[in-house]
Amino acid sequence: MARGPVGGGPAGGPAGCYLDANATEPIRGAAREAAIAALDLVGNPSSVHGAGRAARRLLEDARERVAARFGARPAEVVFTAGGTEANALAIHAFGAGRRILFGATEHPSVLAAARAVAGDAAAKVPVRSDGRADLAALAALLAGSGGGPPALVCLMAANNETGVLHPLAEAAALCRAHGALLHVDAVQAAGRVPISLAALGADSLAISGHKLGGPKGAGALLLRPGLDPTPLIPGGGQERGRRGGTEPLPAIAGLAAAAEEARPEDAATELAPLRDRLEAEVRALAPEARIIGAAAPRLPNTSCILLPGVPAETQVIALDLAGVRVSAGAACSSGKVARSPVLEAMGLGETAAGEAIRVSLPWNATAESVERFLAAWAPLRERARRRAA
Repeated sequence: MARGPVGGGPAGGPAGCYLDANATEPIRGAAREAAIAALDLVGNPSSVHGAGRAARRLLEDARERVAARFGARPAEVVFTAGGTEANALAIHAFGAGRRILFGATEHPSVLAAARAVAGDAAAKVPVRSDGRADLAALAALLAGSGGGPPALVCLMAANNETGVLHPLAEAAALCRAHGALLHVDAVQAAGRVPISLAALGADSLAISGHKLGGPKGAGALLLRPGLDPTPLIPGGGQERGRRGGTEPLPAIAGLAAAAEEARPEDAATELAPLRDRLEAEVRALAPEARIIGAAAPRLPNTSCILLPGVPAETQVIALDLAGVRVSAGAACSSGKVARSPVLEAMGLGETAAGEAIRVSLPWNATAESVERFLAAWAPLRERARRRAA
């Protein structure tokens, strides 16, 4: 993997030490080149003249590459504006007339779409204390429908705050046994752990370009054959009538390039050791600190660190002033730091749920990234210890 300064810009520039990849990854070189090249194509992919056909070829090439990367057929890849729209398209299209069951730690885009479609009838699937979906509870919810309609189950591949991986293969088997559909939000997992729509046995899967190191503005919904969603955005028949509007070709070209360059094996061999070192040093510096989700399988780049007695907002601001960029909660949900519903769902309680930060290593993280975080976090923890003494 080609590596550069963390943050994708000059060392010491405005990005500082950027450790917030789960909010957005630094753009990858291949993705930047693909997006810039696509900017030079003047044609609309829906036009029939030569310039339009050239743009269409680029669009369909990107579709084939994304399909091959994530185990789908090209005809079943619907390009969207991002993961939020991909989740909403699946839930609005396939949740109508079904019971909707969603994981207790799902992304806000899934929660909002589920409630928009099903209201209070949407039911929450609890998670265990390690953050993984409670499969026994899911089985009971699926079996408890009686003579009611089958369900749409929404379960993320990896949690955006803790990095915890859900047992998707087992969930998919339960869904098949009960005639339910399974939608997977794979936004955080794609490119970091192996993800394949076909291998999972899921019915739909959402990804987002900028979480892979592509440009912001493009995502995709991948479908199993036979599913044909009613568009959320009707228009000129683009995306086989599934999503109206001229496709943002530069962002889509960048998405395809980033998807090919974001390799789970690189994350496992390069980022996981850095994450493990960071967590070991945090435990050594502060025995009272907790790594949330450490008992479960997790993304190789993500650490959720709880420092008792120090609000997450205080930690994020102090680290930012030291040039280290981390976050707390779902960065795209509100733009502010608040108590985490994800951590509450894991049983941590209101106070603890407001004391955790997320460190998510970008694809170009280095050992220096870990050292800079620790150098900024250690005095933060020491100040908290003195105040508590």
